[in-house]
Amino acid sequence: MEVDDEEEDAEEDEDEEKEDSWWVLRVGEKIRVKVSAEMQLKTFGRERRVDFVARGVWAIKFFNEEDYRVFVAKYTDCMFENTYGYEATEQNRVKVYGKDFIGWAKPEAADDSVWEDAGDGLLKSPGSATPVRVNQDLREEFEEAAHGGIQSLALGALENSFLVGDSGVQVVKNYSYGIQGKGVYVSFDDGSYRGGSSVAHSTPRKALLMKAETNMLLMSPMKEGKPHTTGLQQFDIEAGKVVTEWKFEKDGTDITMKDIANDSKGAQLDPSGSTFLGLDDNRLCRWDMRDRKGMVQDLASANTPILNWNQGHQFSRGTNFQCFASTGDGSIVVGSLDGKIRLYSINSMRQAKTAFPGLGSPITHVDVTYDGKWILGTTDTYLILICTLFTDKDGKTKTGFAGRMGNRISAPRLLKLTPLDSHLAGTNNKFRNAQFSWVTENGKQERHLVATVGKFSVIWNFQQVKDGSHECYLNQEGLKSCYCYKIVLKDDSIVDSRFMHDKFAVTDSPEAPLVIATPLKVSSFSISSRR
Repeated sequence: MEVDDEEEDAEEDEDEEKEDSWWVLRVGEKIRVKVSAEMQLKTFGRERRVDFVARGVWAIKFFNEEDYRVFVAKYTDCMFENTYGYEATEQNRVKVYGKDFIGWAKPEAADDSVWEDAGDGLLKSPGSATPVRVNQDLREEFEEAAHGGIQSLALGALENSFLVGDSGVQVVKNYSYGIQGKGVYVSFDDGSYRGGSSVAHSTPRKALLMKAETNMLLMSPMKEGKPHTTGLQQFDIEAGKVVTEWKFEKDGTDITMKDIANDSKGAQLDPSGSTFLGLDDNRLCRWDMRDRKGMVQDLASANTPILNWNQGHQFSRGTNFQCFASTGDGSIVVGSLDGKIRLYSINSMRQAKTAFPGLGSPITHVDVTYDGKWILGTTDTYLILICTLFTDKDGKTKTGFAGRMGNRISAPRLLKLTPLDSHLAGTNNKFRNAQFSWVTENGKQERHLVATVGKFSVIWNFQQVKDGSHECYLNQEGLKSCYCYKIVLKDDSIVDSRFMHDKFAVTDSPEAPLVIATPLKVSSFSISSRR
């Protein structure tokens, strides 16, 4: 593709009506696009080429190495300025990222040894001896129609999993090849609960299993498009009915929550569990279904029982929390609107042990490995994978949940779609709900990452992403970006894709089945980690 030299560079776009100005890439008359993550620009150093999305997929080929390098450097600077509103100087990079995280701005200067050390450890771990199926990488085991209107997946680690829909819950059986079975369908509006309001009038956005998977907490937004709510419903799966409606209250005042999560990765298996985590824009807390004396509340006599604020903190400044997740030991990771990712230890929700600066895009979903060593953040256009390991002053290896990470912090890695796949996914389709495969015991290592984009379910091999010598990373500029993934394409927009519990991995496959739900169907896939 040939273009005039003077039109290859990014140029500043001044809008007379607005004070805002930003850099755009203009090539001839056909291409004029704001420099941003939405361009999905991918560099090919060996070929002196860049591919990108701008109402179609384009490639620019450079005649010599110097022009290519100048363009990539200029693009990087323009991207920084468009994202943060500061000129791309050394001083401003320190201002944005902080001196401890300068490796995020200059990945070539970052200490990547923790990635390699972690990779070595995985190869030596006992779980990696599992044989892999060599003849097939990804195979659909079966697909069946659901009761309709699936809103979310609540996968169980015991006998059953649950498809939460507009008007009820479908109970399905867990097998080593996936989930299946036209099990019991329990309707929310069967008249069994006569509380002040009925869950039937609002669609549950979030379902959380607890009490050895015999109960489910259902969270429904108060307003369309807003996740906040003032309470939730407790659904007894065995009884097949909503048994109570809980209210969020602190110091006698009603408050809202935007997300809930289990206390730890395996907490839903605890039969006596009575606590769970709550998140709002500026609140992080633990709720207890028992009263302040630790007594179980009499749900029958209480009109709307009040959840007890067991532990937590209300932040005065705008933290703009968006999402959170917990590790195996109950440490908490929180993602924010400004892209920051904060790590809280099991001992304190008041002050983060570590706060990663983010890359300018809001974190819409976050997950963490059971051991707390790896964090996966979802943004609209890319996933960010962070290693939390560091060596303290005594030479001990810790995670960022247990101590402040100091300045030897490795650069994150990005997981992206190629410009072509990004274009095929559609302009309005964004990454959603990226998560690790599911383990709940020490010594086991997550093996895959999965995310949803429109009709695509996208799967990465975790070990491959961590391998610094992997072919994806050769001749790349900036943060290492991995484009080696598998795509499962469905006929309809995907509601959720996630791996079943590790215990459902069979002997000839190193990974538990992958379950993919669309509003009307649920499919199960077996997967092999052969590269």
